[in-house]
Amino acid sequence: MKTDDLTPELDDEGYLINPDQWNDEVATELAKRADIALTDDHWNVINFMRAYYNENQIAADARHVIKHLSSSFGGDARNKLFELFPYGYVGQACKISGMKRPRGWSTG
Repeated sequence: MKTDDLTPELDDEGYLINPDQWNDEVATELAKRADIALTDDHWNVINFMRAYYNENQIAADARHVIKHLSSSFGGDARNKLFELFPYGYVGQACKISGMKRPRGWSTG
């Protein structure tokens, strides 16, 4: 992304440097770069992750997102998460949701 006043800066791996600069347009652009066309299911995950971040000031672990998705997808929630973000929770879901790259991570 450009580094002008309107576009947030990204680190060398493509994560936002300041997650507070995230918005829907940023998410859409980051998803496009990852070859993901955002659906309602993607936005469900993204909005959950943003709410979790706003409350806890850290990215939600994948297991929290899977628990959230289980209300809609039951026992298939884990598979659904990785279907939505096939190249990884950290590399795609966290990045598109505007999180800094998480350190030391469990995939759920």
